Amino acid sequence: MQANLEKFSWFQVPEDIKKLLVLAAESWQNSSASEAYMNQALAKTSDNTDVLVAGYRYFYYKNNYELALQAAIKVIEKIKNIEKLPDDWQQLKPILVNHKEDSQIRLYLHAYAASGLVLAKLGEIEKAKKICSQIKEIDDKNEFVGAAILLDILTGLPEEDE
Repeated sequence: MQANLEKFSWFQVPEDIKKLLVLAAESWQNSSASEAYMNQALAKTSDNTDVLVAGYRYFYYKNNYELALQAAIKVIEKIKNIEKLPDDWQQLKPILVNHKEDSQIRLYLHAYAASGLVLAKLGEIEKAKKICSQIKEIDDKNEFVGAAILLDILTGLPEEDE
């Protein structure tokens, strides 16, 4: 199979990794081959955030929520280490609010919200609710994977008076 790498010139990863990602996409219908390409790309570049995000999206759309969650958590942990973010939500929240326009913090927030979505898919409703509530506290524009909408779905909307 010939991978067309030219159409992904903006994607900043080594050519061999880009080829594996393109092959994973091109062989989408053959799940075992496609997953093998994606796993090879992830194995070669476990520290590349772009590849981890591609892995999250790939596994999410392949309905492999456990691996999607693993990829999202790796993105969260990587950014947490790079930015030296605290574990405690009360300390973390003001940092996220004040820097949510920074690219790394935005990626952190997207990955954190995505982990909430995947946890909901996996039936971990309370964990998903907690993440969605935290994202909703700082997301005044509902930008981060619809966390506010997901929270409404998970908690149930109050019924209107008739």
